[in-house]
Amino acid sequence: MDVRPMGGIPVGTRLYGRVWTGGSEAVIRYYEAELPDGRRLPICAVAQDAGGGLVKRPDSPPGSAFLPDSGTGLSIVSVFP
Repeated sequence: MDVRPMGGIPVGTRLYGRVWTGGSEAVIRYYEAELPDGRRLPICAVAQDAGGGLVKRPDSPPGSAFLPDSGTGLSIVSVFP
């Protein structure tokens, strides 16, 4: 796994959010970040690949999402799309 700091987010930060798996894409939204020192901060972020969405593999069982690879980006947004 490639672990790198992202902007001002320290390595070891834990993100909390929600995953939706219905349809042909997975949607991952993050609402909170827990920093390595234990502080929790509200955030508004979405997981995206290079094309913007997270297209599920066709062999994904109902209620889950197999993604083509583990390379997913994170975009900080002011409002969830």
